[in-house]
Amino acid sequence: MDPADFYTGIVAEIYGPLKSFSQDPEPYAAFIQQTGMPALELGCGDGDPLLELRRRGLDVDGVDSSADMLERFRRRADEQDIRATVFHQRMEALNLPRRYRAIFLAGPTFTLLPDDATALAALRGIRAHLAEGGTALVPLFTPAPTPTEQIGRVRTAATPDGAELRVSVVAEQRDETARTQTTLLRYERHHGSDSTIEERPWIMHWYTRDQFDKLATTVGLAVTAVTDSYGKPAPADGTGLLHFRLQAT
Repeated sequence: MDPADFYTGIVAEIYGPLKSFSQDPEPYAAFIQQTGMPALELGCGDGDPLLELRRRGLDVDGVDSSADMLERFRRRADEQDIRATVFHQRMEALNLPRRYRAIFLAGPTFTLLPDDATALAALRGIRAHLAEGGTALVPLFTPAPTPTEQIGRVRTAATPDGAELRVSVVAEQRDETARTQTTLLRYERHHGSDSTIEERPWIMHWYTRDQFDKLATTVGLAVTAVTDSYGKPAPADGTGLLHFRLQAT
């Protein structure tokens, strides 16, 4: 499956009810206020934290590769009476009508790009869409293997119409050389005698600090800082979620 097609159909339906948390808007609001507007969220999905940022009056657009997730976004925006501009495009093929002082991902969505070549294309798009003096914020992390005891464990949620939604990890493969982890996920929807079951591979591709720095340099971006979620210097051991700040060179 093309990674851009992962969050479609049953996965898009299940995403909201079964997501484990929503992104805190505060770090991204602070980033935008420090860096300037307009701003762009890459991989905005169904609206967290973009809808809250728009509610606060910040000039922020969004882009996502999944038409189904953007449909969910628009429904939520209508329900909350929030106006927002979003584009259906892949991160690695950006072609937007304006440039931005701030470009960011809310969480490590960049790790869903499957290889270095795709990452380079995405970074080129970021570089091309940064306004003069603009800054990009790219969170990255190295995924941990799924614990053996969690393989096959099912998480469930209910929909307003009484359907039961389920998701579980079926299997997982990890390639340290390619820096990829492929988790086979099973998504299920059961409503009376009707059932839908799909299995999809969820690929994550990670980077060391040096590897990401070299990719950024290749496309004319410089890593100006590596911080934690709240802008403090990241730990020296490089563990956890790292936020890379990038500027055009």
